Amino acid sequence: MKKYTNQGSKDTRSGFGAGMTELGRTNPKVVALCADLVGSLKIDTFIKENPERFFQVGIAEANMMGIAAGLTIGGYIPYTTTFANFSTGRVYDQIRQSIAYSDKNVKICASHAGLTLGEDGATHQILEDLGLMKMLPGMTVINPCDFNQTKAATIAIAEHEGPVYLRFGRPVVPNFTPEDQEFTIGKAVHLTEGSDVTIVATGHLVWQALLAAENLEKEGILAEVINIHTIKPLDTEAILKSVKKTGCVVTAEEHNYLGGLGESVARTLTTEYPAPQAFVATKDTFGESGTPEQLMEKYGLNNKAIEQAVKEVIKKKA
Repeated sequence: MKKYTNQGSKDTRSGFGAGMTELGRTNPKVVALCADLVGSLKIDTFIKENPERFFQVGIAEANMMGIAAGLTIGGYIPYTTTFANFSTGRVYDQIRQSIAYSDKNVKICASHAGLTLGEDGATHQILEDLGLMKMLPGMTVINPCDFNQTKAATIAIAEHEGPVYLRFGRPVVPNFTPEDQEFTIGKAVHLTEGSDVTIVATGHLVWQALLAAENLEKEGILAEVINIHTIKPLDTEAILKSVKKTGCVVTAEEHNYLGGLGESVARTLTTEYPAPQAFVATKDTFGESGTPEQLMEKYGLNNKAIEQAVKEVIKKKA
C-alpha cells in the first residue's frame, strides 16, 4: 500500500490564508470580507497587501452576505470569511435568497468547522453545515483535508463561476498532499488501492482513513482510500467504480451522519449499485467543550472508529 508522510502539521485555515495571499497577488478581481475575525481566518497578509480590496463588516454576518452578493454585480469575486457556524446557520436566509437563488459568484469561506473547534463548545461546533449548503441548488461544497489542499482549493474556486462553500478548520493536522497539486472541483483523489473495502473520507478524516488503512493492512485487510474533497458535485463515478471492486464502503466525515457525505454516497449506491455501507460521523448530536483529540475520540471520529466500521461492514458483504 502506498504510504503517506506528514510533511509537517499545519492548520487548514492557514492554508486558506496562504491561498488568499496568492490570489491577492494574481487576481485583482478577488476581494475579501470578514465579520471581525481577521486573525482567526489568517487573511492578515492579504489585507496588508491589498487594503483597498478588504471590507471589515464587523459582527454583522447577514450584511456581509448581502454586500458580497452586490459586489459580484460589479465583476468582483468576493470571499466572505468567518466561522462555519456563522457562515451558514446564522445567515442561511441571506445565502439562500441573495446568493444561491440569485446565482451570485460568492465564495463562502468557513473556518472552525466541526468538533475540532474544540473548547468553544457546542454553540460554535457546527456539524450540520455540509448538509445545509449541499441542499441549496447550484451551490458547490468543498471540504479539503490539509494545508496544501486547502490552499489549492482556495485558489481554484476563484476560477469557478457560481457560489461556493469552502469549509476548513482550526486545529493543526498532518499536511500530506502535494504542495504543487492540481485541484479539480468535483474530482475525487484516490490515495490507496485496495480490494476488500472502500473508505470514502473528507476533511480531517482523510488522514485518519489513511492511518486506518495502514493498520488494517497488518491484519490482511486491503482498504481503498478515496479523498472526497468536493461534497457537491460528488464524484459518483469514482465511488461506484471502487465499490464495484471492493463490495462495501465506509464513509468518514466530521459532520452529522444525517445530511453529510455519507448520505450522498448512500443515495448514489441506492440508485446505482446497492452495497453495504457503514457511517463514521456524529450520530444526530451536538458537540461539547473539550480538546479536539478528546472530542474526536468520544464521538468516534478517528482511525480506530474507521477500523471498527470496516470490520463490521465487511461482514455484510454478499
